[in-house]
Amino acid sequence: MTDTAPTGESTIMGHPRGLMTLFFTEMWERLSFYGMRALLVLFMVAATSTGGMGLDDKTATAIYGLYTAAVYLTSLPGGWIADRLIGQQRSIWYGGLIIALGHFTLAIPSRGTFFLGLVFIVLGTGLLKPNASALVGELYPEGGSRRDAGFSLYYMGINLGGFLGPLICGYLGQKINWHYGFVAAGVGMVFGLIQYRLTLRNLGGAGTHALPAYDDPARQHRFLKRSWSALWIGVAVIVVVVGLGYSGAVVYAPVPLALWSGIVILLLGLGFLLWLFFFGRLSAVEKKRLAALTILFLVQALFWAGYEQAGSNFNLFAERYTDLHVFGYAFPASWFQSENSLLILLLAPFFAWFWVWLGRRKLDPSTPMKFALGMVFIGIGFLVMMGAAWIVVAGHKALPMWLTLTYLLHTIGELCLSPVGLSATTKLSPKRYASRLMGTWFLFMALGELLAGLIAGRFSAHDVGEMPRIYLTIAAISIGVGVVLALFSRLIKRRLIGEDMQITSDGH
Repeated sequence: MTDTAPTGESTIMGHPRGLMTLFFTEMWERLSFYGMRALLVLFMVAATSTGGMGLDDKTATAIYGLYTAAVYLTSLPGGWIADRLIGQQRSIWYGGLIIALGHFTLAIPSRGTFFLGLVFIVLGTGLLKPNASALVGELYPEGGSRRDAGFSLYYMGINLGGFLGPLICGYLGQKINWHYGFVAAGVGMVFGLIQYRLTLRNLGGAGTHALPAYDDPARQHRFLKRSWSALWIGVAVIVVVVGLGYSGAVVYAPVPLALWSGIVILLLGLGFLLWLFFFGRLSAVEKKRLAALTILFLVQALFWAGYEQAGSNFNLFAERYTDLHVFGYAFPASWFQSENSLLILLLAPFFAWFWVWLGRRKLDPSTPMKFALGMVFIGIGFLVMMGAAWIVVAGHKALPMWLTLTYLLHTIGELCLSPVGLSATTKLSPKRYASRLMGTWFLFMALGELLAGLIAGRFSAHDVGEMPRIYLTIAAISIGVGVVLALFSRLIKRRLIGEDMQITSDGH
């Protein structure tokens, strides 16, 4: 594989011009996504007299969990639609339009349009997000380190948007009017769409057409006919489900819905893995690696259940129990949501160097050990929050440093676990089941999001005395899982993964 641009290719700083198109598209999309997300729970629990929805914490955090889980689940059909029906370029365009429609629907000061706006954002994100990332890879058919550098630049755009979104939308939403924050998110997505359309030519033919499922034209025609029918049936089902809720014919209770959705996702995920193990005609080595993947899937679900307290429980803790004054200025609680993206921008290059440095000295931790480190750092973060909670119980407000330190620890945990997770799935999966197991990875991520919402609902604004105990329980479980995984990491690597298959944090 070459590390240089193909002869005659138009580049910017050695990279395809299309990378800048996708960089700014994703930057604006993430600005809108994280900007709205920073406001979501705060808006739902805010009193109606201040323009909020006046929901209780359990309901609001359950809705948050359902929303974030749905975003991951819709990425699966979103990728399929692009691959088999309309291509990645059009998927990104239509997805962005639906996202913008969702944000502007949220901006309407009506309780009736709120859930419709969330549905639009979920569907649009499922179309845009996976296909923008896939399209980056298509810009580098030669592979090599230039492709890796291109993805690094692309992820800088993601985190730049994630950093700016809460600052802009959070300030407008909390300081001026909730719905101004949602408008800002929609405007951000529109800016992304405008630049995408104006620079679309830079993508060339990449992602223009869907990939045929069959070489035979007649079979392909029948496949497309069935696929389009399935797509429109799916759209009709969504319309009916939403319509039943708005008509009052069916009442969707968020907490039970989140609980039962989590149970269904867990059973589906484990059921598929068991079917694959016993009836997937796997070799002995493939079965061992599938067992290792199952362990990693379950651990990462627990990881995201703790990590995603950021947008729910930690957001409420910042609003209610944190002293938000710095040098005499009272900043919005939602600004804490920018910290993770900023820390990733600052720390990711260091971690990339650090793992390589350890690898050269034969000290690079194994994949299970990195997952264990991720869980331990998550747990330590909750121990910090337990200390902050004791300050609140004593009748004082916690200083911003408590949340800042927690986000730092959780970001370190993310950098230990998340980069290696998708790579582990691609490396350990049997080739003929690779796509379905990648979908299973996202399925367990969605499970983690649902758990995060349900866990956040355990905290009560009316019983702050319980906060230290709940934080301690989460910390004990997280650290306990991490320690157990660390103790068995060598066994998992040697017996299940294989000593010859190390998966590093740079995806190789």
